[in-house]
Amino acid sequence: MVQACRSLHSGSLTSCNTGVCCSLDADKYENDPELEKIRRERNYSWMDIITICKDKLPNYEEKIKMFYEEHLHLDDEIRYILDGSGYFDVRDKEDQWIRIFMEKGDMVTLPAGIYHRFTVDEKNYTKAMRLFVGEPVWTAYNRPADHFEARGQYVKFLAQTA
Repeated sequence: MVQACRSLHSGSLTSCNTGVCCSLDADKYENDPELEKIRRERNYSWMDIITICKDKLPNYEEKIKMFYEEHLHLDDEIRYILDGSGYFDVRDKEDQWIRIFMEKGDMVTLPAGIYHRFTVDEKNYTKAMRLFVGEPVWTAYNRPADHFEARGQYVKFLAQTA
């Protein structure tokens, strides 16, 4: 059953205590000093680019279902939308969904331990840079995953911001 979501544009994300978002010039991502500054300051040493569309992503239908399954990671999830658009759904303090519209130029950092999911929009096309501190860890832990330390730390953070 799909629960209703409150909707936000990525620019409103910083006000809902679920992550950090900024906008960059995606047309110059290969030589963008602002992106390099962010990567240096946050130690994002590893990156790749994923294109989410039927023609480019192997096992597209399976991957879309996997991305949409509610889960968390033990590390921050950093995504920079280079082209297209899509939605990140995240849980707020009351465990309700917040839908964040992401489009070209938007970068989001979802903290370790936050329950979330991703889906493309009606255009079925998103090209995104994935950034990591150190080697990438691709493991997603489907809900319930409250026993992980990262989840406990995130819940504690939410309580402190109340």
